[in-house]
Amino acid sequence: MLYLVALSRSAVVVRHWFEIDLTDCSMEHGARVEIRERPPQPHRGSESAAQIIAADRPLWRADLFDRLTDDPGTFGVAHYHPGFDGNEPCDRTWDPALTADPWSWLGDQLTSLGGGPGRDPWPLDPQDAAELPGLADQVVSLARQFSPERCRSAAECYRLTSDVRDAVRLMVEYLEQPALLDRDRVSHWMAST
Repeated sequence: MLYLVALSRSAVVVRHWFEIDLTDCSMEHGARVEIRERPPQPHRGSESAAQIIAADRPLWRADLFDRLTDDPGTFGVAHYHPGFDGNEPCDRTWDPALTADPWSWLGDQLTSLGGGPGRDPWPLDPQDAAELPGLADQVVSLARQFSPERCRSAAECYRLTSDVRDAVRLMVEYLEQPALLDRDRVSHWMAST
Protein backbone atom coordinates (compact mmCIF):
# COMPACT_ATOMS: atom_id res chain seq x y z
CA MET A 1 0.00 0.00 0.00
CA LEU A 2 1.19 3.50 -0.74
CA TYR A 3 -0.13 7.03 -0.83
CA LEU A 4 0.55 9.39 -3.68
CA VAL A 5 0.15 13.12 -3.12
CA ALA A 6 0.19 14.44 -6.67
CA LEU A 7 0.91 18.07 -7.46
CA SER A 8 1.04 19.56 -10.95
CA ARG A 9 4.54 18.37 -11.91
CA SER A 10 5.73 16.45 -8.86
CA ALA A 11 4.44 13.98 -6.32
CA VAL A 12 5.16 12.74 -2.84
CA VAL A 13 5.07 8.95 -2.45
CA VAL A 14 4.55 7.65 1.10
CA ARG A 15 4.62 3.98 2.00
CA HIS A 16 5.93 1.27 4.31
CA TRP A 17 9.17 -0.36 3.21
CA PHE A 18 11.07 -3.52 4.17
CA GLU A 19 14.76 -3.91 3.46
CA ILE A 20 17.51 -6.48 4.01
CA ASP A 21 21.07 -5.25 4.45
CA LEU A 22 23.09 -7.00 1.74
CA THR A 23 26.21 -7.17 3.92
CA ASP A 24 24.99 -8.60 7.24
CA CYS A 25 21.36 -9.63 6.53
CA SER A 26 19.99 -7.29 9.19
CA MET A 27 16.45 -6.24 8.42
CA GLU A 28 14.96 -2.76 8.45
CA HIS A 29 11.48 -1.37 7.99
CA GLY A 30 9.49 1.80 8.38
CA ALA A 31 8.18 4.78 6.46
CA ARG A 32 9.66 5.66 3.07
CA VAL A 33 8.93 9.09 1.62
CA GLU A 34 10.01 10.06 -1.89
CA ILE A 35 9.78 13.21 -3.95
CA ARG A 36 9.28 12.37 -7.60
CA GLU A 37 8.72 14.22 -10.83
CA ARG A 38 5.44 13.86 -12.67
CA PRO A 39 6.25 13.97 -16.36
CA PRO A 40 3.63 15.42 -18.68
CA GLN A 41 1.52 12.78 -20.39
CA PRO A 42 -0.17 13.10 -23.76
CA HIS A 43 -3.92 13.61 -23.53
CA ARG A 44 -5.83 10.47 -24.38
CA GLY A 45 -9.44 10.11 -25.43
CA SER A 46 -12.19 12.67 -25.07
CA GLU A 47 -12.20 15.72 -22.83
CA SER A 48 -13.75 13.52 -20.11
CA ALA A 49 -11.44 10.52 -20.47
CA ALA A 50 -9.37 9.44 -17.47
CA GLN A 51 -5.75 10.46 -17.83
CA ILE A 52 -2.48 8.81 -16.84
CA ILE A 53 -1.02 9.94 -13.53
CA ALA A 54 2.64 8.97 -13.35
CA ALA A 55 5.21 9.65 -10.63
CA ASP A 56 8.51 8.82 -12.25
CA ARG A 57 11.99 10.27 -11.78
CA PRO A 58 13.02 10.24 -8.10
CA LEU A 59 14.54 13.43 -6.71
CA TRP A 60 14.89 12.64 -2.99
CA ARG A 61 14.10 9.87 -0.51
CA ALA A 62 13.85 9.56 3.27
CA ASP A 63 13.79 6.18 5.00
CA LEU A 64 12.51 6.50 8.56
CA PHE A 65 13.55 2.99 9.55
CA ASP A 66 14.20 0.80 12.59
CA ARG A 67 16.21 -2.40 12.56
CA LEU A 68 13.95 -5.30 13.47
CA THR A 69 16.36 -6.18 16.29
CA ASP A 70 16.10 -2.68 17.83
CA ASP A 71 13.39 -1.37 20.11
CA PRO A 72 10.52 -0.08 17.93
CA GLY A 73 10.59 3.65 17.41
CA THR A 74 14.31 4.19 17.97
CA PHE A 75 14.93 5.00 14.29
CA GLY A 76 18.51 3.74 14.57
CA VAL A 77 18.87 3.35 10.80
CA ALA A 78 16.83 6.37 9.70
CA HIS A 79 18.61 8.02 6.79
CA TYR A 80 17.94 9.85 3.57
CA HIS A 81 19.15 10.01 -0.02
CA PRO A 82 19.50 13.66 -1.10
CA GLY A 83 19.97 12.71 -4.74
CA PHE A 84 19.69 10.02 -7.37
CA ASP A 85 21.73 8.93 -10.37
CA GLY A 86 18.86 8.11 -12.70
CA ASN A 87 16.72 5.71 -10.64
CA GLU A 88 19.52 4.69 -8.27
CA PRO A 89 19.80 6.48 -4.92
CA CYS A 90 23.03 8.03 -3.76
CA ASP A 91 24.64 6.57 -0.64
CA ARG A 92 22.79 6.87 2.63
CA THR A 93 23.11 10.22 4.37
CA TRP A 94 22.88 10.25 8.16
CA ASP A 95 21.58 13.16 10.20
CA PRO A 96 21.40 13.05 14.01
CA ALA A 97 18.33 15.31 13.87
CA LEU A 98 16.57 12.70 11.73
CA THR A 99 17.19 9.93 14.27
CA ALA A 100 16.31 12.16 17.23
CA ASP A 101 12.98 13.41 15.86
CA PRO A 102 12.14 11.90 12.46
CA TRP A 103 8.71 13.48 12.13
CA SER A 104 9.87 17.04 12.79
CA TRP A 105 12.87 16.44 10.53
CA LEU A 106 10.58 15.24 7.73
CA GLY A 107 8.29 18.23 8.17
CA ASP A 108 11.29 20.56 8.02
CA GLN A 109 12.54 18.89 4.83
CA LEU A 110 9.16 19.32 3.16
CA THR A 111 8.81 22.91 4.32
CA SER A 112 12.32 23.83 3.13
CA LEU A 113 11.92 21.81 -0.10
CA GLY A 114 15.02 19.83 0.87
CA GLY A 115 17.22 22.91 0.92
CA GLY A 116 19.63 23.74 3.69
CA PRO A 117 23.28 24.39 4.42
CA GLY A 118 25.21 22.97 1.48
CA ARG A 119 22.05 21.63 -0.18
CA ASP A 120 20.02 23.15 -2.96
CA PRO A 121 16.23 22.80 -2.79
CA TRP A 122 14.58 20.18 -4.93
CA PRO A 123 14.18 21.24 -8.57
CA LEU A 124 10.41 21.55 -8.49
CA ASP A 125 8.01 23.40 -10.73
CA PRO A 126 7.48 26.85 -9.12
CA GLN A 127 3.78 26.19 -8.52
CA ASP A 128 4.56 22.88 -6.79
CA ALA A 129 7.35 24.53 -4.78
CA ALA A 130 4.84 27.07 -3.50
CA GLU A 131 2.24 24.41 -2.64
CA LEU A 132 4.30 21.58 -1.09
CA PRO A 133 5.32 23.34 2.17
CA GLY A 134 1.64 23.79 3.01
CA LEU A 135 1.16 20.02 2.70
CA ALA A 136 4.00 19.13 5.09
CA ASP A 137 1.74 18.30 8.05
CA GLN A 138 -0.48 16.06 5.93
CA VAL A 139 2.51 14.20 4.46
CA VAL A 140 4.01 13.70 7.93
CA SER A 141 0.66 12.32 9.14
CA LEU A 142 0.60 9.88 6.23
CA ALA A 143 4.19 8.81 6.93
CA ARG A 144 3.43 8.23 10.61
CA GLN A 145 0.91 5.57 9.55
CA PHE A 146 3.87 3.55 8.24
CA SER A 147 6.12 4.11 11.24
CA PRO A 148 8.10 1.00 12.17
CA GLU A 149 6.50 0.67 15.60
CA ARG A 150 3.08 0.27 13.95
CA CYS A 151 4.21 -2.79 11.97
CA ARG A 152 4.62 -5.59 14.49
CA SER A 153 4.92 -8.76 12.39
CA ALA A 154 6.36 -10.20 9.20
CA ALA A 155 2.82 -10.78 7.91
CA GLU A 156 1.91 -7.12 8.44
CA CYS A 157 5.15 -5.97 6.80
CA TYR A 158 4.40 -8.21 3.84
CA ARG A 159 0.82 -6.96 3.57
CA LEU A 160 2.13 -3.41 3.29
CA THR A 161 4.93 -4.25 0.84
CA SER A 162 3.67 -7.19 -1.22
CA ASP A 163 3.72 -5.00 -4.33
CA VAL A 164 7.54 -4.90 -4.13
CA ARG A 165 8.02 -8.61 -3.63
CA ASP A 166 10.48 -8.68 -6.54
CA ALA A 167 12.70 -6.07 -4.84
CA VAL A 168 12.88 -8.19 -1.67
CA ARG A 169 13.71 -11.24 -3.75
CA LEU A 170 16.53 -9.30 -5.40
CA MET A 171 17.85 -8.35 -1.97
CA VAL A 172 17.94 -12.05 -1.03
CA GLU A 173 19.66 -12.89 -4.31
CA TYR A 174 22.41 -10.30 -3.72
CA LEU A 175 23.19 -11.14 -0.09
CA GLU A 176 26.90 -11.37 0.70
CA GLN A 177 26.32 -13.86 3.54
CA PRO A 178 23.06 -15.67 2.76
CA ALA A 179 23.55 -18.12 5.63
CA LEU A 180 22.81 -15.24 8.05
CA LEU A 181 19.34 -14.62 6.61
CA ASP A 182 16.31 -15.25 8.82
CA ARG A 183 14.40 -17.20 6.16
CA ASP A 184 11.28 -17.45 8.31
CA ARG A 185 11.05 -13.64 8.45
CA VAL A 186 11.19 -13.32 4.64
CA SER A 187 9.08 -16.37 3.82
CA HIS A 188 6.04 -14.29 2.79
CA TRP A 189 8.04 -12.48 0.08
CA MET A 190 9.76 -15.69 -1.08
CA ALA A 191 6.59 -17.81 -1.38
CA SER A 192 5.43 -18.47 -4.91
CA THR A 193 2.26 -16.70 -5.96
